[in-house]
Amino acid sequence: MHSHTVRVYYEDTDLAGIVYYANYLKFIERARSEWVRTLGLDQRGMRAQTGVVFAVRRVVADYLAPARFDDLLEVVSRPMAVTPARLVMDQRVLRDGRTLFTAQVTLVALDASGRAVRLPAGLRDAVQAAGPDHATPGQASDPAPDPAPETRAGRSAQQR
Repeated sequence: MHSHTVRVYYEDTDLAGIVYYANYLKFIERARSEWVRTLGLDQRGMRAQTGVVFAVRRVVADYLAPARFDDLLEVVSRPMAVTPARLVMDQRVLRDGRTLFTAQVTLVALDASGRAVRLPAGLRDAVQAAGPDHATPGQASDPAPDPAPETRAGRSAQQR
């Protein structure tokens, strides 16, 4: 588990004085970047040497309560599963121990041309070496199946 502190600034809020919904995604992105640093991985160096970058494939988010101007927030990030192709993270934004926002984020790696590639071995190894609290190898599961195969199958059946 990794913890990252974020202060809510005026620029983070909307007209109602609460954190604009999209800014929670920025907060959890910053926390993930800091978590990767704690694993000893240099994302800029990885990109320069291999052309590989991380990309968010899926986010499932729940907005539970609003954060407001000047709140001091804690973003807690915990890897849930790592496979050769993806990393699933559980991320939460808290204020004074109360959960305001939760997200399950699925990350993949892309090469310089934008094609999906295996996650760097260094990342997989670092997550697994961090212990059982960090991720379960090979047990990544999205919260809901990708609807594309069912949609294609449904269309095929309807066209017959």
